Amino acid sequence: MADYLPLPEDWDRALAVVAHPDDLEYGAAGAVARWTRQGKSVAYLLVTRGEAGIDGLPPHEAGPLRVREQLAGAAVVGVSAVEFLDHPDGTVEYGLPLRRDIAAAIRRHRPELVITGNHHPTFPGGALNTADHRVVGQAVVDAVRDAANRWVFPDPDVEPWGGVRHVAVSASPHAWHAVDLTDTFHLGVASLRAHAAYLAGLGDGDMADPEAFLRREAEEAGKRFGGRPAATFELLVM
Repeated sequence: MADYLPLPEDWDRALAVVAHPDDLEYGAAGAVARWTRQGKSVAYLLVTRGEAGIDGLPPHEAGPLRVREQLAGAAVVGVSAVEFLDHPDGTVEYGLPLRRDIAAAIRRHRPELVITGNHHPTFPGGALNTADHRVVGQAVVDAVRDAANRWVFPDPDVEPWGGVRHVAVSASPHAWHAVDLTDTFHLGVASLRAHAAYLAGLGDGDMADPEAFLRREAEEAGKRFGGRPAATFELLVM
């Protein structure tokens, strides 16, 4: 297979939009840490509060806890702007309300790069993706175009934004680009470890061990990226 190409870094502002707290930490957070260290601005937008994500906790307890963990994980990688849309965890619906909310955030933040999660049916290796991930990822791609069109979801108080040049899709089975994590891998691990209650709820599976899981993924990517630990992305040109 061909080597990964470096993901372009000639941009200043990014907005990361994903379904749940922890979605960015499973792979992309190390790249975010690299970018914030370069002086780039990265903001997070969470479509849900992850309230349905811990089997042993009812949603009214899990939601606030996972928000706190997300804020802590974001801070580790240099992100202070974190917003939540309050769509229902586990039952996010693709449609105009979701596209409208994401387009509004794109217009507010005016990013050049938008980061999102895998919108394909499977993850690399063939594991099935979840409905929330698929729905949110597709809505993000569509909302980028919505945000650029002043006649779609018109807002007299906010100008349209057509400055998004790329959408970077994390955890995609169709990734051809990568980001060097040599200097920030440890920050990605620390960011995922901030989700302590969520990780505890996973039990003893491999995804509950941040160091082992992220190192395996980064080193596997590095085989096609000059031997450097890496985070991979599918890059969509807008």
